Amino acid sequence: MSSHAQRLEKCFSLVFPNLSSDQIRRATVHSVPEWDSLANINLICLLEEEFAITLEASDLENLSSFEQVLNHVESCHPKES
Repeated sequence: MSSHAQRLEKCFSLVFPNLSSDQIRRATVHSVPEWDSLANINLICLLEEEFAITLEASDLENLSSFEQVLNHVESCHPKES
């Protein structure tokens, strides 16, 4: 697992503490009932702080799964893996 994935998993576990590591890696907005607008805001804040990125409003609709968020983070920081 890449460094990005490990750090991202930690962010997800803070927002969704009841999910296992495996559930986090497969998480989507549709598979996690707790992933509501408040959880999304908390996750966005953690991501911006953890990865020193700024997420645009247009990014948010495309970040609806762990995998999509990971791809976005890696596109912002492509050299670290």
